[in-house]
Amino acid sequence: MEDVKVAVQGHHSLSNKLVLVLAITAGMVVANIYYNQPLLADIGRGFHVEVRQLGIISMLTQLGYAVGMFLFVPLGDMRERRRLIVTTLAFVTLSLLATTFSQSVLWLAVASFAVGVTSVVPQMVVPLAANLAPAEERGRVVGIVMSGLLVGILLARTVSGFIGGVFGWRVMYGLASVLMLVLAVSLRVLLPNSYPQSPLTYRSLFPSLGRLIRTEPVLREAALMGSMQFGAFSVFWTTLVFFLERPPYHFGSEVAGLFGLVGVAGAMIAPVAGRISDRKSPALVTGVGAIVTFFSFLVFWLWGHSLWGLIMGVILLDLGVQSSQISNQARIYSLRPDARNRINTIYMVTYFIGGAIGSSVGANAWAIWGWNGVCASGAIMVLIGIAVWTLGRIRRVTN
Repeated sequence: MEDVKVAVQGHHSLSNKLVLVLAITAGMVVANIYYNQPLLADIGRGFHVEVRQLGIISMLTQLGYAVGMFLFVPLGDMRERRRLIVTTLAFVTLSLLATTFSQSVLWLAVASFAVGVTSVVPQMVVPLAANLAPAEERGRVVGIVMSGLLVGILLARTVSGFIGGVFGWRVMYGLASVLMLVLAVSLRVLLPNSYPQSPLTYRSLFPSLGRLIRTEPVLREAALMGSMQFGAFSVFWTTLVFFLERPPYHFGSEVAGLFGLVGVAGAMIAPVAGRISDRKSPALVTGVGAIVTFFSFLVFWLWGHSLWGLIMGVILLDLGVQSSQISNQARIYSLRPDARNRINTIYMVTYFIGGAIGSSVGANAWAIWGWNGVCASGAIMVLIGIAVWTLGRIRRVTN
């Protein structure tokens, strides 16, 4: 296939076209997890339930994502990757259809969990990109694919807020199921075959995850820090729609979704962060990103009731989270080339557990303490991540 150029010693490098395909795939599939956030208020009114009960929908979707990564993403180190990706897309199509026709909150919760479990294709795509990219371009390529992923996260809110506000939330999920089916057919044609390097069996797979956790301190540090960053990210985005419905804004789900467009400005830093990580210290970029994220919550707290302050905070939040994410992944993908899917599994499972915790914490903080509680919760999670990063720096200096 012309999109993959065979290089020396059996390795491959990526064409720009295939990098773009992988980035679009990551963005389209990860969006499934975030469609519900701007729609929570509308869903609540439809099922006559309160804010605190709806927090579990976002939480279960992200927990499902973590479970799916744990069970299925490591298979990329064992199975042919194109077939694995296409098969997974078929199952996410069915999960989205189940969400579309939900008749109760319980049904919706189970379907949302299934959407999370099956929407793990981006975490198969990112290691695939890292495997195909030459070492000197790995940070840049991962940065581009992760830009697609973050744009998908952010634009998911914009698209679902608009479609949900005009046509209703069920139409959004029906449309998403059609998009996943089209994507599955397209990738069957566009992706190259990609076979694993590892001779692992499924039985030996999970013990190998434990060994990686024990023997790779950089992986432990990156995973813990990433989980706190993403937890803070989820604290904000889960509660934004409720904040915007109150004075002084009085906005609906359509406007809440538009804030995703603001966050795209932060997503554009991903290739830059990747290039800096290629040339400088990825660990340093990770720490700087965390500090930027912390300042975003100060902006939300001090000036969040003004539109300009909210916009500035969103830009800083997405800039900080994405910079840390790209740099963390550049660090961990350099550890064990033969185990990138498993390393990515450990990192992203921890990452999305943090996101699920953040969704639950954010919903409860909003219900009990309002906006001040949301800002404090997000800032505390970021500070925990900064503490983990600082301890890692001290360990590396002393060793």
